[in-house]
Amino acid sequence: MKLYFSILALLSFVFASAQELDSIPEVASQKKVWTLEECLEYAVLNNITIKDAQYSKETSDVTYKQSKDNRLPNLSGSASQSFTNGQSIDPITSAFVNQQIHSTSMGLNTSVTLFQGNQLNNQIQQNKLLVDQNSLYVEEAKNNIILSVTEAYLQALYAKEGIIVAEKNLEASTSEAETAKARFDAGSIAMQDYTDAVSQEATNKYNLISAKNSYAQQVIVIKQLLELTPTDTFDVVSPDTDNYTTPIIPNKLEIYNAALGYLPEYKAAELGTEVSEKELDIAKGAYLPTLSLSGSLGSGYTSVQDLNFNDQINGNFNQRVGVTLTIPIFNRNQTKASVQKAQIAIDQSEIQEQTVRKEIYQKIETAYQNAVATQEQLVAAEASSSAAAESYKLAQKKYELGALSATDLVISQNTYTNAQQNYLQAKYLNLLYTQLLEFYQGNDIKI
Repeated sequence: MKLYFSILALLSFVFASAQELDSIPEVASQKKVWTLEECLEYAVLNNITIKDAQYSKETSDVTYKQSKDNRLPNLSGSASQSFTNGQSIDPITSAFVNQQIHSTSMGLNTSVTLFQGNQLNNQIQQNKLLVDQNSLYVEEAKNNIILSVTEAYLQALYAKEGIIVAEKNLEASTSEAETAKARFDAGSIAMQDYTDAVSQEATNKYNLISAKNSYAQQVIVIKQLLELTPTDTFDVVSPDTDNYTTPIIPNKLEIYNAALGYLPEYKAAELGTEVSEKELDIAKGAYLPTLSLSGSLGSGYTSVQDLNFNDQINGNFNQRVGVTLTIPIFNRNQTKASVQKAQIAIDQSEIQEQTVRKEIYQKIETAYQNAVATQEQLVAAEASSSAAAESYKLAQKKYELGALSATDLVISQNTYTNAQQNYLQAKYLNLLYTQLLEFYQGNDIKI
């Protein structure tokens, strides 16, 4: 009897929880339903990780433009007013005087680098490579979000289909519990058979609640990837996968070679080596002389002279043009150290290329093996599910005729439920991994 009352208490708790969930459909019917294609398009436009990568790319654009502008001459203007008392040199006439002096000076100065070891041109080329590399990082961020959304969406579909399975099992176990109660009241079955039927109904009610919660958790993951607010409603479109057939898996090496030509992370790694090589050219440029051209215009006024302000400004007007050649002789081996660091950076970039190639191959190898495995699992799971379904139908008929105990019926239903879950898992995992292989070849993801 203690077991009987414990089961009734469990039923009361589960039914109360179910009533709360059953109040959701009115709201759920108002939810916006999203296809996978809509999710992918929206995520690419709104995900903050992609936006952050785009800002980095815009920064590299500004840096690139600035490096091109560094070849232009600069221009600055100056003006000063001074008062001197006592023995001093007049700033305008350069005469030695011993009196109060009011002086005004003004000028324009400009300079331009004519040659700097080709560092300016190499810097421009390097910054252009960085712009291209950051563009690839943006594409990589988009790809990562596409894969994350696809995985989350398929997980949501798996959880949603699990709800359907749980609902059907609950419907069956509820009918079986009602039959058991009628037989128990009639005295045709023992207490244990009745409590087994009631316990199975409670378990299936619990499983339904868990299935709905799993789906709700996956919806949260997708909404965060899409940057939707907590108040935004969301639901996924369930595609027709009842007649799902496994696609033909292409050759693994063909996928890998296609991925190297398509995936932006590998192209970005290749550009990283070119960036390091340009850094070496820039560092070596410091060994060469620097030639620059400069010029200035100036004039001024001093109170020492008897001429008025306008006459002095016109009379003191001067122009200057100069060429400066700077030859590096010894800078405490700073240039030598920069060259050595740049060479090390090239070696590191080449290692990074190898690392990216290994990571890409590992991803493809994993997806390939999982695709093959899930294909085999799907065949076995489908056969197991069909056999378990027939076995469960037979068990139900025997139970209705009183030829099977509730305990044996529960075992048959649990076997059928596990077979269904295994089939769903194999189906959606196979769908995920085969779509990953399509993606690595540069093809669109479609369900």
